[in-house]
Amino acid sequence: MRLNGIRLSHNKNTEDCETVELGCPAKIIVSMSQHIGAPAEPTVKVGDLVKVGTKIGDADTRMTCPIHSGVSGKVTKIGEILLPNGKACKTVEIESDGRQEKDEGLSPPEITDKASLAAAVRASGCCGMGGAGFPTHIKLDYDEEKAHIDTLVINAAECEPYITSDYRELIENSEGVIGGMKLIRDVLGIERVCIGIEENKPRAIKLFREKLASEKGIEVIKLRSIYPQGAEKVIAFNATGRIIGEGQLPSDQGLIVMNVSTVGMIYQYAQTGMPFCARRVTLDGDAVGKPSNISAPIGTPITDLLAAADTDIENIRRLLAGGPMMGMSLYDPSLPLLKTTNAFLAFKSEAQEFLHTNCIRCGRCIEACPLGLMPCEFEKAYDRRDRDALNKLKINLCMNCGSCTYVCPAKRPLAEKNQLAKGFALSR
Repeated sequence: MRLNGIRLSHNKNTEDCETVELGCPAKIIVSMSQHIGAPAEPTVKVGDLVKVGTKIGDADTRMTCPIHSGVSGKVTKIGEILLPNGKACKTVEIESDGRQEKDEGLSPPEITDKASLAAAVRASGCCGMGGAGFPTHIKLDYDEEKAHIDTLVINAAECEPYITSDYRELIENSEGVIGGMKLIRDVLGIERVCIGIEENKPRAIKLFREKLASEKGIEVIKLRSIYPQGAEKVIAFNATGRIIGEGQLPSDQGLIVMNVSTVGMIYQYAQTGMPFCARRVTLDGDAVGKPSNISAPIGTPITDLLAAADTDIENIRRLLAGGPMMGMSLYDPSLPLLKTTNAFLAFKSEAQEFLHTNCIRCGRCIEACPLGLMPCEFEKAYDRRDRDALNKLKINLCMNCGSCTYVCPAKRPLAEKNQLAKGFALSR
């Protein structure tokens, strides 16, 4: 048995593009909402001087992460922006002094057990770097009486077209990734570690198999190049055979699933004490003159990144944060880089519009769905506002991967209807 999915053109145009440093932006605009959970509140005020790594936001709740400055300079504004998801959030605007001085208070954390590991990861500001943005310390702070974790799954699938930021992490920071895997394994006493890499990345597979050849309990798994291989439930099943059921977390099946760049970032923090305040992003699309992988401070205006990749900014017709399947269309290229953004795709060609015709009941959407759901039935139930039917059909399990829309011969807007249906079904 294996989970369904679809074949996509990979378009990994930047796989051989080494990461380049953007340099110091003139200013950064740091959102206080960077992940799943409660947004942070600014811990600085206008006029304060900050350095690289200085904490500028936090919240007194478990499901949140602190936020740090990626530049040295002066806080010039506490403002507000409208995020692509339609939610407003506070921001801290910092004018850079160009010196990039590091905060003198930074030092490597002392990690001796599960509690100190989780505390260190929270202090680092680390959240999932694959797109979902789940606060990483929550995964590590599990209840040992309720969950026995025996397997760590490292998600290096990177199944969306165009994006190569995780691939470059594998190639450029293999020692950091392996160091992070071992750190988490040893502190938590995990018996097995497996890193899943799609078969369209043979160089990375070869590199990690060579480096881990003498390591017992660490396995490199070659995964099919199929979308959405990188979804948490999909890679957990394909790497271990375990099914994360409805309402369950990976820990309920003895698993921790972590993105490969997240693991590399944790090791960096453990070694240096430098928190999560910069990240690598892929720049690609037909409006991008120099497809690139660029490392930049969190909060950098997207226009700075586009300019660094020689983008024809004036003629962009579609700008996506993330990949073409699950990425979000942006309304303003001056929005800031977030912790969870792994790519910006800029297109000057107009998006093709399709005529929606009637469902022909071919079942392709059901066959393509990685979880075996029935998108065609979701659409019908939503159109008649049948909340009970949506819940019986398990609309809550939909991961919004878009596979159903991609394969539909009638060009039905199934993924969009799924999103609306989920909101409706939960709105009792």
